[in-house]
Amino acid sequence: MAVPGPAAGGEVRAVVELFTSQGCSSCPPADKLLGELAKDSSIVAMTLPVDYWDYLGWKDTLANARYSARQRAYARKRGDREVATPQVVVNGVVAVVGSDKAAIERAIAQTRSKAMIAPVLVAKTGDNLTVTVAASESDQAKGEVWLCAMAKAVPVTIGRGENNGRSITYHNVSRRWLKIGDWNGKAATWTIPLADIKAEGIDAAAAVVQSGMPDSPGPILGAGFASLH
Repeated sequence: MAVPGPAAGGEVRAVVELFTSQGCSSCPPADKLLGELAKDSSIVAMTLPVDYWDYLGWKDTLANARYSARQRAYARKRGDREVATPQVVVNGVVAVVGSDKAAIERAIAQTRSKAMIAPVLVAKTGDNLTVTVAASESDQAKGEVWLCAMAKAVPVTIGRGENNGRSITYHNVSRRWLKIGDWNGKAATWTIPLADIKAEGIDAAAAVVQSGMPDSPGPILGAGFASLH
């Protein structure tokens, strides 16, 4: 039985990536807001914990150097080189403070003309995940297709550093990224064994079509989401 993502019932208008750290005292409000955004089926919200604050006394238990590199690549692409936490990048284009809901909503509206041109459907069928990207007539219709395996809720009790003693739940935490193909504007489908993205706590997945390359990421052209349980 297929379990469809939001694209089956409504348009996905934004991918919201939150770069956060357990060692950042300014991050908990953004972590909470990301959880609220994750409830909106028109938004693919994801948490990407970074590792560059680990030296402050608490090693982030969810951090991945790959996400720190992704945030820096975004900053280079924008040209402002602004890397901080909490920071949200909307549709791969605009960066705002991660706890500023109004700024996130403005960024979603601002980027609609530059991104989200490719409807994406993610569905779980048996032991496989199917990702379907619709055709587009846009001259910008070219990108890489990535699958992001996530844990929908990860509670963490922080023992040292700026958030010492706090218990925080992180939402839609990215645990694995896997490139599954390239999209050239024509309708395409990929089938991925769930075993390829299996890891502890993973219970959701998002598919993202993004222009550019990992070291020079461009606008996100489409996205879909599916629960795995």
